[in-house]
Amino acid sequence: MPALFAETALLPQGWADRVRIDWDAAGAITAVTPGAPAQGSAERADAVVPGMPNLHCHAFQRAMAGLTERAGPAGDDFWSWRAVMYKFVAALEPEQIAAIAAQLYVEMLKAGYTSVAEFHYLHNDPEGKPYADRAELANQIALAAGATGIRLTLLPVLYQTGNFGGAAPNEAQRRFLLKTDAFNALVESLFKALRGSRHVRVGIAPHSLRAVPPAALREAKAALDKIDPTAPIHIHAAEQTKEVEDCLAWSGKRPVEWLLDEAKCDARWTLVHCTHMTAEETRRLAASGATAGLCPTTEADLGDGLFPLVDYLAGKGRFGIGSDSNVAVSPAEELRWLEWGQRLLHRRRNLAPAPEGASIGGILWRASLAGGAQALGQPIGAVAVGRRADFLALDRAHPCLAGHMGDGLLDALVFAGGTAAIRHVMVGGRWVVREGRHPAEERIAENYRAALRRLA
Repeated sequence: MPALFAETALLPQGWADRVRIDWDAAGAITAVTPGAPAQGSAERADAVVPGMPNLHCHAFQRAMAGLTERAGPAGDDFWSWRAVMYKFVAALEPEQIAAIAAQLYVEMLKAGYTSVAEFHYLHNDPEGKPYADRAELANQIALAAGATGIRLTLLPVLYQTGNFGGAAPNEAQRRFLLKTDAFNALVESLFKALRGSRHVRVGIAPHSLRAVPPAALREAKAALDKIDPTAPIHIHAAEQTKEVEDCLAWSGKRPVEWLLDEAKCDARWTLVHCTHMTAEETRRLAASGATAGLCPTTEADLGDGLFPLVDYLAGKGRFGIGSDSNVAVSPAEELRWLEWGQRLLHRRRNLAPAPEGASIGGILWRASLAGGAQALGQPIGAVAVGRRADFLALDRAHPCLAGHMGDGLLDALVFAGGTAAIRHVMVGGRWVVREGRHPAEERIAENYRAALRRLA
């Protein structure tokens, strides 16, 4: 059986030295042995940490990065950004979507993400008509993941209305729209097509309460439950103040409040952003067992605001991180800005709740591993028997990590540019990045450049 010998490794119980990790042909860890002898055929690594799950991604938006940084009319905000995004998405063809996703996934792997939840809401052709195969564009995402080796949780998006109360969608949203029966059929077809995959899990993503009426939300969840009652469910919630105001006008409740009351969110659910919550909503979400999906670089880019992290963690809430619009593709950067945003908000340092002397980088990395694994619904996020062999091999001799030990490595990784010291990346027991390079990165990058030339 394949094995890896690590001079030091981050295990669930803490750091351990001289760790042998064995896994089977399916990439599942079968043994973790601290204090093991170095002899034998096991490959060697310096320092090993679990790879990070990315719990929220819109892959096609990577090709938009840098295209929305021009001053708009007075009041330029999330909603004006969205208008630019709609124009961009109107032109995308299936092969371009696959090329963009593959380039992004290579970047993710090299930065330390070993899995991604793709919140996939492109279903129709540019005219808003269905493809011959309803799953055409979802299949392109799965192909891109397979070509790069990243682990995937594929979340087809249900999108039907333009605002709360059943407002008609606008023409720019035509590529997202599916009736509930068609959506349920799409989900069922993806389960059948991807059944047996070692690297892919399927769930659903009702886009938001403004885009999915309550009846459709109930019907989609009921259909999913018949296929897999444990499958993950993700939804955008309370990202913008206008969304909160519109939800109040529609229902008398705020978005997170409505979801907790009416959808009975539990550990299957991931509520993405939740930027604007009351203290009571924060307490209740933390107690629900659901995961808060936090995307600090996108939330900063779009002017969303800051998540109430300190109060949420005080209530023992779970969270994970995502790259969302992919203006940045680095788990370390997301965690750094998550903590830095709180420092700016509270005008203090080291705010992630921790006992004196504890590592902030260590707390954030561990919490994101656990929350991300829950959100993706996959056995990942830990070097432990039964979990998948998804690892980062760090080079402790790299200047970014030199002199650091134990959780000091995670502090350097998150706060001191340490991602440059990610030497190798493994997914499912197979190295997908070696010496900082992906074996297909040149071909994938050329396909990406060709796609952008056609779009331009």
